[in-house]
Amino acid sequence: MSANTIVHAEVHVHRDDIGARLGMWLFLFTELILFGGMFIVYSVYRFTYPEEFHLAAQELNTIIGTLNTIILLTSSLTMAVSIVAIQKNKISLSLFFQFATIFLALFFMVNKYFEWTAKFDHGIYPGSDTLLNESSGQILFFGLYYMMTGLHGLHVIIGIVMIAFMMRFTSKGIVSYDNYVKLENTGLYWHLVDIIWIFLFPLFYLIS
Repeated sequence: MSANTIVHAEVHVHRDDIGARLGMWLFLFTELILFGGMFIVYSVYRFTYPEEFHLAAQELNTIIGTLNTIILLTSSLTMAVSIVAIQKNKISLSLFFQFATIFLALFFMVNKYFEWTAKFDHGIYPGSDTLLNESSGQILFFGLYYMMTGLHGLHVIIGIVMIAFMMRFTSKGIVSYDNYVKLENTGLYWHLVDIIWIFLFPLFYLIS
């Protein structure tokens, strides 16, 4: 064999897409347990203080809540389209819809910031003198409101970071039409974030 002969060795990279998907589903299950427990606590207190919860809910801005619901539902669509695009090897289109998802998520957080700021300006926050002068039911309502929507907001921020990484991976070819499980798992996480909000919205904003 000539010394100039180049031997090409095929490097096999092990990928366990099924394991990766299963791992994400298990993680999402733990998230459901976390929020499910808080939903149960909410239900118990709402049953105990129905009138106080109804009165406290009137302090929330239903218009902003509705707008945020529309924003997150739209972001689920853009996330799903980004995955379909990468499956069809349309990299630029996938990047566009990933960016659109991040933009919508930031829009959601900006709305939530202004909503929380308005409550703080009126002295409605845990431990405030204004809130401590209200009934026990109203204090519990806003305690749950800040805890549950705040935790959800944290998940939104985590989702933004994850999608930003996916944009980088997509641009570098790490995420591609034949290797998109990372983007798919990120999409699953984002859909869960949206689903949780779909439950939070009527529980806090649409109490009748």
